[in-house]
Amino acid sequence: MPESAWSLHPQLKKDTIDIGDLPLSRVLVIRDANYPWLLLVPRRENAVEIIDLDEVAQAQLMTEISRVSRALKEITKCDKLNVAALGNMVPQLHVHIIARRSSDAAWPRPVWGVAPPLAHDAEEVQNFISAIRRKIWLG
Repeated sequence: MPESAWSLHPQLKKDTIDIGDLPLSRVLVIRDANYPWLLLVPRRENAVEIIDLDEVAQAQLMTEISRVSRALKEITKCDKLNVAALGNMVPQLHVHIIARRSSDAAWPRPVWGVAPPLAHDAEEVQNFISAIRRKIWLG
């Protein structure tokens, strides 16, 4: 698929920091320091649901979810991972991978709407991005 046929939804672009591209998905960090929170966005035009991907792409997405989830868990030493493809607010297919701790602001509830987004410390988020990139083989 030509890269020009796909673009990141404007809301996702506004809410994230780009980490890089895996074979199928763009990897992004949500701009909210309350939670270590990553997104995978398959670079497929008009994909809204996982079932919009062909079976090969679905398998690749699961591989990427596993790779990124494993890296996030190792880096954060979290208590639980939340993995979800909701898309109620942004229709473009994207998968949330959120490291949760029993001490976080939303525990044990979902993270949405519990605490206002907290700006990242520039050095901390760069260190986090570097660690994620190394663990998922992006650099």
